[in-house]
Amino acid sequence: MDFQNYKVTKPEDLNHYGFLFGGKLLQWVDEFSWIAASLAFPKHQFVTMSMDKVEFRKSVKKGTILRFNINKHKQGNSYIKFKVEVFAYCADNIEEELIFNTVVTFVSVNENGKIKRLTK
Repeated sequence: MDFQNYKVTKPEDLNHYGFLFGGKLLQWVDEFSWIAASLAFPKHQFVTMSMDKVEFRKSVKKGTILRFNINKHKQGNSYIKFKVEVFAYCADNIEEELIFNTVVTFVSVNENGKIKRLTK
């Protein structure tokens, strides 16, 4: 199952140099991939276990439109991984540019926070 989301960078998302906070991008990556996991397995609760790599390839300015591609990457008995790619489109460029990618792992847990087996 593939998911896609968009976000526009606003002044409140920027640091004192006028560029997107890295933590803000990570927040969106986590949130959008959690939504993908929750839609794929609606009877489960998920917590973020890890992001495999965090490397910001290019700075992002105010008004840039970000496209988040979220694709199911791997599934185990109690976890699901999503590959997340973030593309930037800004008025300066005609084409989108890949600015960030990672694999986010979520674990299914019960109401007590204990690992729970994934079922449809």
